[in-house]
Amino acid sequence: MRQRTCTLRLPNAREAAERLWGSMGRFALAPASARPLAALRIGLASVLLVQAALIAPIASELYSRSGIVQGRLLDGAGAIGFPRIGHLVNALSRFGVGESSVIAGVGVLYVLSLAGLLLGWRTRFSAACAWFVHFTLMMTAERTNYGADQFANIFLFYLIFMPSGAALSLDRVFGRAPPEPSATARLALRVVQLHLCLVYLSSGVEKALGPAWWDGDAVWRSLMLPEYRRFDFSWLAHHAWIAVAAGWMVLLVEIGYPFFIWPRRTRRLWVAATVGLHVGIAVFMRLDIFGAIMSVFTIAAFGVKADPRQARAPSAVGALHGRTGSVHDVIGSSER
Repeated sequence: MRQRTCTLRLPNAREAAERLWGSMGRFALAPASARPLAALRIGLASVLLVQAALIAPIASELYSRSGIVQGRLLDGAGAIGFPRIGHLVNALSRFGVGESSVIAGVGVLYVLSLAGLLLGWRTRFSAACAWFVHFTLMMTAERTNYGADQFANIFLFYLIFMPSGAALSLDRVFGRAPPEPSATARLALRVVQLHLCLVYLSSGVEKALGPAWWDGDAVWRSLMLPEYRRFDFSWLAHHAWIAVAAGWMVLLVEIGYPFFIWPRRTRRLWVAATVGLHVGIAVFMRLDIFGAIMSVFTIAAFGVKADPRQARAPSAVGALHGRTGSVHDVIGSSER
């Protein structure tokens, strides 16, 4: 009588490599809906339009040579060779166009490009115009830039190449963008997600390397410095543990971002915690635009479903009236 032997077959290196490559391919290139990218486009354009409305009354103070930074100091600020409004003023002055008219024209072009981006009209072209004008404004008033401007400019640049007009857009209505899920949409979304993970992780680790966020000093300064102070938090001096706990929570949210934002069980919690963090920054530190932009990024990247919508099963009534439907098919579809 023959005795059967069981052998354990271990996967070889080639099979393991093929599985890993297949998993990476599905992660980066599995067809996805463009809805998250559309949310990013709409949210970012909306926040920047609000920022433009806030800046409009003081535009001449920021971008004019007779403003806060005057003359050659304005033209010579920052890196050499990047576009500035001053270059356009010099080019158009020979045609009798004044500086105020140039600033107004740049502002109108900026608003129109953001409106086109918001509505999804010629989305990539609108994104390119918005990015270039935004970059020009940043270079002109470089001393007033902060995190919100830099992040906005980076993600405007991303939108030039992303298929964000394939959903919730005029391009989609007019048939200029394909509605089908695409590998390009998945890849673009992964770029945004990985970028945010690196940003939050590096920010959290940098904070954790010093004592200020561990002992509450950073929270105290953020709430009490004159440029940030909106409410009186002097009472925190008698309840230091609150500042310490707030600092620890910031470290937890930022360092934990790339670890807890991906699993489905903790994703919603971390999206809510991150948005709550930025809402707190907006409310208590007067950084409204920064808080709004960073909230838009996280909600669009991790809060909007990218998986293609499943086709709905045909109803029994519809199948009965179909020319090729049978009774068996109707019963089977209704059971599923």
